[in-house]
Amino acid sequence: MKDGHPVKASITNLVTNKTITFMFNPTEYSFSKQVNWSTARERGANVPKLEFEGGQPAQLTLRLFFDTFETGEDVREKYTNALWELAMVSRQKTDPATNRGRPPECSFQWGKVWTFKAVVTNLTQNFTMFLEDGTPTRATMDLTLKQVEDMDRFPAQNPTSGGVAGYRTRVVRQGETLDLIAAEEYGEASQWRYIATVNGIDDPRRLVSGAVLSLPPLPTR
Repeated sequence: MKDGHPVKASITNLVTNKTITFMFNPTEYSFSKQVNWSTARERGANVPKLEFEGGQPAQLTLRLFFDTFETGEDVREKYTNALWELAMVSRQKTDPATNRGRPPECSFQWGKVWTFKAVVTNLTQNFTMFLEDGTPTRATMDLTLKQVEDMDRFPAQNPTSGGVAGYRTRVVRQGETLDLIAAEEYGEASQWRYIATVNGIDDPRRLVSGAVLSLPPLPTR
């Protein structure tokens, strides 16, 4: 949160360096990760030994919402076309010798918590409101991103489910304070400083009702 306002999530096209700042932050998102194990042949054993083969890239799935009805602008031109470009072959990523190309890499970021460098693997766009001439002014977009490199600040993985262990979000309610939230979420009111840091909150006294706070696990002491 900065200057009393929630920090906006964004995606940056790493080829054009164009950043798409979301109109509304996601209300939720999910991670998944597959880990490959092979079964070793072992005669007479009830449970054969497992051999680790390697991990698969993590996937981030989120739903986005865009609305330009009040201004009458085309929601595609204002927001969603730039996201659609992340699923299209980039001219800068095309080999002139073979004329083969690929879509650009991108980076998802929300506040100071972490950055997820990825490629788009699935994109579904639904238009739900239109002007009289058919111009779409409201859209939802389901987006799936696949990780392309490890992240130093990526939260620890849950080895049984592949999800992010203990990673939560919380919507600020009227009258709540950071120390109260820290006490409820972490059991220590003093952890309000950690919440402020990971969410980019400059002034903890100006907490806005309805803001979404990221609540990652506490660092290992």
